[in-house]
Amino acid sequence: MAKTRSVFFCSACGFESARWLGRCPQCEAWNTFDERPFTLGGGASAARPRPAPRDARGPIPLAAVDSAHVSRMRTGMSEFDAVLGGGVVPGSLTLVGGPPGAGKSTLLLQIAARLASANARIVYVCGEESAAQVKLRADRLHAHAGVLVFAETNLREILTVLDRDVPGVLIVDSIQTVWLPEAESYAGSVAQIRDCTQALVEFSKRTGCATFVVGHVTKDGTIAGPRLLEHLVDTVLYFEGEASGEYRILRAYKNRFGSIDEICVFAMRDDGLHEIENPSELFLAGREQRPSGSCVVASIVGSRPLLVEVQALVGETSYGTPRRLANNLDQARLAMILAVLERRAGLHLGTHDVYASVAGGLRMTEPAVDLGIALAIASSFRNVALAPDAVAFGELGLSGEVRAVSAASRRIAEAQKLGYRTLFDPGHYRDVADVIRAAL
Repeated sequence: MAKTRSVFFCSACGFESARWLGRCPQCEAWNTFDERPFTLGGGASAARPRPAPRDARGPIPLAAVDSAHVSRMRTGMSEFDAVLGGGVVPGSLTLVGGPPGAGKSTLLLQIAARLASANARIVYVCGEESAAQVKLRADRLHAHAGVLVFAETNLREILTVLDRDVPGVLIVDSIQTVWLPEAESYAGSVAQIRDCTQALVEFSKRTGCATFVVGHVTKDGTIAGPRLLEHLVDTVLYFEGEASGEYRILRAYKNRFGSIDEICVFAMRDDGLHEIENPSELFLAGREQRPSGSCVVASIVGSRPLLVEVQALVGETSYGTPRRLANNLDQARLAMILAVLERRAGLHLGTHDVYASVAGGLRMTEPAVDLGIALAIASSFRNVALAPDAVAFGELGLSGEVRAVSAASRRIAEAQKLGYRTLFDPGHYRDVADVIRAAL
């Protein structure tokens, strides 16, 4: 006889508990536990279908493995193909995450239409919307030709139907809405997300179907559900930046078939997402006046050189403790740069508030932007603008030295291509104090 019991789960991250907790031990959010009853089936676990073996021959020598070239599928979106490493790999599983309204469903529906136009069989599983709602979006995007829509959330039934006629690409929107009947939990729980992802991995590797799944994010911007989800998939793509803005940044956080940290920039229009082929010009837009507190930095994002604008604002504090805030920058890195400037460059910032930001919504994490941040802070502190054609890159050490960084020639070439001739880099300067004297 079936039994019913209750389980408590965190609505922010999906953590499960047998009892109610005031604070989630995984995401540390308060008062986020909800109660959800579910039924335990007596024979569900025993009746769970076993995945078909991929190769029943047993272990074979690595040298004997067929190394035939795997033909990637081109989506027709060159920037998106570059993020994937050159196109969609058959049999791969890609997780696309981002905040609500970022454009996850829009992007995948556009990709589905482009691949369908190349005579690929595309199945779009809509778990969050009805088929009619998907059709409305497809009409707006002009992306409905050749795409098959499947309005179902029972993943076992979905895979059974698709086994009869395997598609070239499967899109599941979203992983939190599909469920397996043999998994004794509710849709969206940690157990269901784990088991559904594992079933999709097995289906993709066995049939060669390239699969895309949409994943919701929590309040801190991470994929909801277990961390195992990101380990199971082949590629993890995240939308960055504000979903309310015009531009969307898609970054590869994991990629078994290409480089990580690759990005592509989209502009959201009425008819969908449009690629930006030269992101450097986008991130440097609106720099005609060259105010103080602004510095152009030559960075490497993934495998491409990119110019971004770092802005800083320094003002006397109105409180006892000065504020240090970083937007799209590492807060700890900003604190270290301020300490170096005060100790090694003679800038007395102890009684000043400092705000630093990267224009355009792109998050910068590489140490090569240290020198650009330092110059922007010094420019704002002295209220003196840098030269209009100035560009900087270099890592700062605790003793104030400017350290060399990788791919210096590619950074310089990108800067010169866009008309920047005044260069502040480790090849010309060895100390941050010397750089500030030369720049200001």
